[in-house]
Amino acid sequence: MALQCGIVGLPNVGKSTLFNCLSSAKAQAANFPFCTIEPNVGVITVPDERLNRLAELVHPGRIVPATVEIVDIAGLVKGASKGEGLGNKFLANIRETDAIIHVLRCFDDDNVTHVDGSVNPVRDKEIIDTELQLKDLETIEQRLPRLQKTASAGDKLAKVQVALMERIKAALEQGKSARTVPPQNEEEEAVLHDLFLLTSKPILYVCNVDEASAVNGNHYVEEVRRAVADEQAEVLVLAAKIESEIAELDTWEERQMFLDEIGLKESGVTRLIQAAYRLLNLQTYITAGEMEVKAWTFRRGMKAPQCAGIIHTDFEKGFIRAEVIKYEDYIQYGSEAAVKEAGRLGIEGKDYIVQDGDIMHFRFNV
Repeated sequence: MALQCGIVGLPNVGKSTLFNCLSSAKAQAANFPFCTIEPNVGVITVPDERLNRLAELVHPGRIVPATVEIVDIAGLVKGASKGEGLGNKFLANIRETDAIIHVLRCFDDDNVTHVDGSVNPVRDKEIIDTELQLKDLETIEQRLPRLQKTASAGDKLAKVQVALMERIKAALEQGKSARTVPPQNEEEEAVLHDLFLLTSKPILYVCNVDEASAVNGNHYVEEVRRAVADEQAEVLVLAAKIESEIAELDTWEERQMFLDEIGLKESGVTRLIQAAYRLLNLQTYITAGEMEVKAWTFRRGMKAPQCAGIIHTDFEKGFIRAEVIKYEDYIQYGSEAAVKEAGRLGIEGKDYIVQDGDIMHFRFNV
């Protein structure tokens, strides 16, 4: 399930430094604009302590965690929607991603050049918002007249499309993103998906702060929180410089000691990866056996046969039933056999909606 989060932001806000912390695919980090031109793609392991606890009980040959793809996209400048700078490349790259991680500079440092000469994360956010909104407005204005003619002729789908697009157009003209216009029914939800609007993508704001602000944030972070209050978007605070230092440490013990010294329970990178996973509306089910304990990624709301098909298409085609153990039950009873003896093994059919952390075994016949 190759879904991607794109890291975006103005030049020199810490995108590439953060990407380097996330991935072994190293982006060039330098103190000048456009140090990232081609998008770098990193496949990131999703931290999940449940796998380790299950492995202690099962003693598998290996542990296979879930992954998520992160794309470091070239820094954007004013006028991108009109092709300025690397605008066309930026917009094309972001359109291909499924969600956005928007990095905002929330620290003062005279040694790191800001493309606009001063630190103002809300202004930086609005610059990128405006460019994406202008591109979406262009998309709507190109499609709307033709659909209005079709709708006036009585086409039911066209009427749904027009109603939604007119509401989105009004929002964009007010400087708001398409994600602030929620679809009112399943038909509109399908229409919105097919529009591929840049500002309808789910978004996570990452405030890149200095070391002193890594635990409690600062006034820049509070300004960002106020600015995004109507977007229902998560705001995550981390210090990319500290994260890069943590990434250089060799052992888990060394990294944990470093975190303890600065008052953090877990690294910002761990929190960011988990937030990106949620942002993509992803969850995990688990298979556990002597060969491996493995996390399987699925979209929230998927049913048992669809989840079985993630392992192999034959599993979905010949699906009979799913045997389900809740993670908490497995930990409490200590083994699959003990769970069965306690009567806690669930037998589920085709309509079962798989839950995050379910330990699954599929029965099928092809």
